[in-house]
Amino acid sequence: MTSPALSVEQQIKQLDDARKLVLSDANYYPQIIQGILPIVAPPARVELRRWVAEFLAETFASPSIALSQKETLSLIVLETLRALIENPSEDAAVVKSVVQTAASVYPLVFRWIINNPYDTLTWERMLAIKSRIFRIWDSAAPGVRICCIKFAQRVVLVQTKGPDSDPRRGDPLEVSLSMVPPDHKLIPPKSLEAEASGLLDRMLAVFQENISDAVLVDATLNSLSILIRARPHIANKILNVIMNFNPLKQANSPMTPKLRVMVKSMEKTTRSLLVHILKRDPQNPLGPRIQQYVERMMRSRADIFDEASRKRGPPEPTDGLDPAKRQKLGAQVANAAPKFYVPPMTPGPHSIAELFTVTGDEALKAFDVSMLSENLVVKIGITILQRIDADTLNQAIDGIRQRYKSLGASQPELLNPETAPLGVDEDDDDYEPDFSTAETEEQILNKLDLISPEVEKVSAPNMALGHFTLPQPPPLTNSQAAEVGQGTVSRVFGVMQTLEEKIKKTKGGINRLAASSFDRDAWITILTRLATRTCTGLEGAEEEIKAEPSESEQQSLANMIRESLFLYILEDFRKRIDIAIAWLCEEWYNDKVQMKVSGNVVLHYEKWVLKIMDGMLPYLDASDRNVLVRFVSEIPGLSPEVLGRLKGLCRDPATVTIALTSLLFLTMQKPPAKKMVLGVVEEIWDTYEDARPFTLKLFVKYIPGLGERGKVEDDEKRTNGMEAIAA
Repeated sequence: MTSPALSVEQQIKQLDDARKLVLSDANYYPQIIQGILPIVAPPARVELRRWVAEFLAETFASPSIALSQKETLSLIVLETLRALIENPSEDAAVVKSVVQTAASVYPLVFRWIINNPYDTLTWERMLAIKSRIFRIWDSAAPGVRICCIKFAQRVVLVQTKGPDSDPRRGDPLEVSLSMVPPDHKLIPPKSLEAEASGLLDRMLAVFQENISDAVLVDATLNSLSILIRARPHIANKILNVIMNFNPLKQANSPMTPKLRVMVKSMEKTTRSLLVHILKRDPQNPLGPRIQQYVERMMRSRADIFDEASRKRGPPEPTDGLDPAKRQKLGAQVANAAPKFYVPPMTPGPHSIAELFTVTGDEALKAFDVSMLSENLVVKIGITILQRIDADTLNQAIDGIRQRYKSLGASQPELLNPETAPLGVDEDDDDYEPDFSTAETEEQILNKLDLISPEVEKVSAPNMALGHFTLPQPPPLTNSQAAEVGQGTVSRVFGVMQTLEEKIKKTKGGINRLAASSFDRDAWITILTRLATRTCTGLEGAEEEIKAEPSESEQQSLANMIRESLFLYILEDFRKRIDIAIAWLCEEWYNDKVQMKVSGNVVLHYEKWVLKIMDGMLPYLDASDRNVLVRFVSEIPGLSPEVLGRLKGLCRDPATVTIALTSLLFLTMQKPPAKKMVLGVVEEIWDTYEDARPFTLKLFVKYIPGLGERGKVEDDEKRTNGMEAIAA
């Protein structure tokens, strides 16, 4: 006996069980696919064909199946896909799933044909499917057309040149025209590339035609994003077409609700695509143009869709007021803050937190603010106070004031059991004694005689609070003070490094206020003056100053700031040379003032200017001429030691140019130091022979006879050379 035929519902139930099986174990996909392909034969019900087509689309899109297994399965299902899509009366849902499957299968078949050029039958099946999809592209249902756009995007991606597939890159799915040999018989690269170019133009035609179907436009934009990212050589062509597309063009026609939604959708998708491109590639050559397009689109969108609300203006009052005053009164009502209601306190005892809690949200009341850090609470509080409306704040304060008054008025006078008078019990509040005859004087005296003498001596304690003073903190030791000072200085430098340099200089000149603005220059001024003017006796207090600082003085706050400034400058002396000059000017001024107060002082300027030069001179090169010239010309004092550091640069041929240029600048711009500078130039002439040509070129007009001296020395060298050759 033959088993009875199963109904469609029962067959679909069995197919769903098979789907659950392959989802749990991907190894069953080959058996299941080979078993369900006969179901889609022409006599099959449309429900079964829909299920099989949807299952195939789901299978080839699943990431759980290995690439090699997908490639094998794609060869098995090609004939079935061809039969389904070539059926002119096929269901639209079936065609949609078939096109989705073809989009996933096309790169796999293309890779197979690259490696197996003899398989002509497989490639003919794929070409038949591709040709049928391109024919129904413009006439199918909207859902099928979206899948056709996805298939076209996958064909363009495969049939254009891209990066070579490299297993080490972890992207085995990359298939491009670069992998095809030039002499391939089935897939000639030139023909495929031409087909891909024409197909891309067909996709882009949706932006050049007067098409108001937002579904097709959005689908094309979403497909083009992958092409722009994966194929940079065609990205400019795509972007130029998109930026010539105006999604708000349809808004000029009568605006219906449907058209309004469609225009908004196209504008948002276009803008999102371009913004995403700018984020991925900020250095894109078309970046400025894309930015202008996005900004213009946003302005146009605001003008079109916000025009009605702007024209109407604020609502007018509906009472019988003067029409000329209605608009102004409506504006005042619109700007008025809403009434902030603070609920009154319920009867009974309350805590301080309940007194100041004005919100009615129970979840917010239960939040424990102590879990937040102190810095975060301060930031939140400052932000709230900056943005809160003044009227709302005043209403909240008035509500809390009314709460406080109501609590004070309703508070009963309770007796403290510890301080209550003797003989008064709380339970006897309602007791009303009988009025009797007043006791006589004799009875009162008899009662007083019975009281113990010890009780008479007991006096009430003095409950008044005395003057309270906090105890003085323990004094800090020298090491503790030094450690605290070092921490303070480190924090100040940390804040200073986060500040941007001020581009526009202050116009106050030397009379400007220190720290008049919260920027880097203000902090530098504070630090340099803390380092130089903390113990300088600027108020005229004459006191004996030691010639050599003691160990404790060396660890003082001023010296710690000097050390920190020195390290801060050397971290990037080219950009912070202005800080070094400002600091050294303060040190020079400090030394001069101290020398007026007392002759026996410790001078700091010379020490730190030499340390800065020793720190930065080893790192100078020929491109740092302006840095060195600025430093030596703007420091307030020049000494033989400073010029000796410049002389030492002439040892290296790479830095002799900047050293002599700096000395020339000093000769021209600092006449008091001219004699000392020229003396150093003559020492360079006598010491470094390699520096003589450049020295002669720069200083021939400042040192008399330098040119003749050079000629004589050249003649001597020439004579000595000839004598050596003759010998």
